[in-house]
Amino acid sequence: MTYIAKPRVFHPSLEKNELGLTRRDYEGVMSTLCAGCGHDSVTAALIEAAWELAIPTHRAAKMSGIGCSSKTTAYFMSESHGFNSVHGRMPSVASGANAANRDLVYIGVSGDGDSLSIGLGQLCHAVRRNLNLLYIIENNGVYGLTKGQFSASADMGSKSKRGVPNEQPPIDPALLGLSIGATFVARGFSGDKDQLVPIIKAGIRHPGLALVDVISPCVTFNDHVGSTKSYAYTREHFREAVEAAFVAPKDFVPPADEITADIGSADVRDVRMHDGSVIRFRQVEGDYDATDRDTVYGYLRERQNAGEVPTGLLYVDPESRDLHDVLGTVDRPLWNLPFEELCPGADALDALMENYR
Repeated sequence: MTYIAKPRVFHPSLEKNELGLTRRDYEGVMSTLCAGCGHDSVTAALIEAAWELAIPTHRAAKMSGIGCSSKTTAYFMSESHGFNSVHGRMPSVASGANAANRDLVYIGVSGDGDSLSIGLGQLCHAVRRNLNLLYIIENNGVYGLTKGQFSASADMGSKSKRGVPNEQPPIDPALLGLSIGATFVARGFSGDKDQLVPIIKAGIRHPGLALVDVISPCVTFNDHVGSTKSYAYTREHFREAVEAAFVAPKDFVPPADEITADIGSADVRDVRMHDGSVIRFRQVEGDYDATDRDTVYGYLRERQNAGEVPTGLLYVDPESRDLHDVLGTVDRPLWNLPFEELCPGADALDALMENYR
């Protein structure tokens, strides 16, 4: 029997990055979410961002809790480390993993229930500690796994599929993050991949916790007329507060000096991170300053009261220091330290205890 090989047809997914990996190398298992779920679009953006950044798949760790959103980590970078934690406890697991091995790229995916209800305290302390973690909240304003109840992010007046309006005020993760000291706050829309990919890339490179609230409509329980988290409502009301692009020069030596931000003649602001990456802002609003926490908070409240959904990289602290910088830990990952350095012996411990007597 003679076999005739079919000619290979080039596909964009087979294009290779600088590691020689294709986009398919960053994929995971087949999604089991509902067809049209916004979470799958977030997965596609994560795959694209990781491929463009040329992240070695074995040098990444994916963390999640419980919920439709927390299944996302199974759908990208199948050769990465991963941990699906107890409901609402993803930040604790991520904190422990990061403390032991600071050399991995940490990506946490959660939902509005997992992070704003049962895991609210965990989220707040992860922000407070500025854990080096891309923290994505796939926000649809509804508990999809338990059949459509309002979540803590559901807007007042938003109607359920049965037509019942929500009468409780929502928790806005972007405003929450700003109020408790988050050093990177962004909001995206799962239906806008062009905006979401650079946000994710910038968040991965940010030295600290990058909180990204993604409006990701639930097509089964919360995509009807009257919902404020539906595709139609978000497309009609989202407003890009600032255009952001991510630039990562290949031949750049990370600086040791303080980071500064300059506004050019074309209203473009470049914020260079210590690893050499650049977040480039083009201002849309005349007085919008994405590096001023008070300005951003006031703008978000103003737009929220106007019924709009501001998107983009809303705030970044160019002088951010992550948990390891604050605690002054050693540069070498703790898992790689020999026993003699981790446990210096009884005499050294006795001498240390004398300082507390």
